[in-house]
Amino acid sequence: MTYEGPQWKRGLYRSRHGMILGVCRGLAEYLDFSVFWMRVITVILAFFTFPFSIIVYFIVALLIKPEPMVPFETEADREFYDSYTGSPSMAVHRLKRTYEALDRRIRRVESIVTSRDFNWEDRLNEPK
Repeated sequence: MTYEGPQWKRGLYRSRHGMILGVCRGLAEYLDFSVFWMRVITVILAFFTFPFSIIVYFIVALLIKPEPMVPFETEADREFYDSYTGSPSMAVHRLKRTYEALDRRIRRVESIVTSRDFNWEDRLNEPK
């Protein structure tokens, strides 16, 4: 099941299926506007404000995050993607903290199960 709630639609991403860096398609999808007309407007603006509009277009392409390759399954997936594209080092730090917490829990369970006081026979034979 993929996450397609309102949060997914509010995200502004460069489309991976666009013609030139996906800016026009990404903006059109974000604004719920026709891609054709967004491109027409962009070309007209580029024609009348030639050097400035081209520079702005490429700056926008650098600032907008690319669309995710796979649709999000949960809100947490979207948050992680946004945090990763915003700051990869912080995302890696977040993953490291998560796996360190899991490692501590596994060690705690392992110490309980392997202790001398843990009686496997009683645990395996008790009715459920």
